[in-house]
Amino acid sequence: MKQLLLIRHGKSSWDFPGTPDRDRPLNQRGRKDAPKMAAALGERGVVPGAIVSSSAARASSTASMIAEGVGFPAGRIVFDESVYLASPRTLLKVIQQLDESVDTALIFGHNPGMHDTVDLLTGDDVVEKFPTLGVARLELDVDHWGEVDEGCGSLVELLTPKNLKKE
Repeated sequence: MKQLLLIRHGKSSWDFPGTPDRDRPLNQRGRKDAPKMAAALGERGVVPGAIVSSSAARASSTASMIAEGVGFPAGRIVFDESVYLASPRTLLKVIQQLDESVDTALIFGHNPGMHDTVDLLTGDDVVEKFPTLGVARLELDVDHWGEVDEGCGSLVELLTPKNLKKE
């Protein structure tokens, strides 16, 4: 059994017109929500063995903040250009190539790819909305990352900044 957390980047800023999409930073809310989400993951016992992130500024910043909050060394985060605006099939390839010694992995990316990948892995439309800094926690019924395929997972929970405020 493998555990995969698909995480959409935090809320990004639109305050700098003309900034290329991949360079947009997190806004104040994104910077505020990331440590809260990291704390919620820590409370749930999430200990990542690997973190892979889109190379876009808003995703890499979110990944770095969450990594710090859960005690994952920032220098071990893999920033992968292919995760930027990736399709579910591209994300599936990234997941299948994770180190087999890792039991829990976090992938930081963008919509619609993250939302669609949850649907692909569960084989169902289990998530209505996947907001910024949404975390889909999946259990994958596989022993090896290379075996991950359509329908092998089940959604344990969908964490959002909004539902954390209710806890």
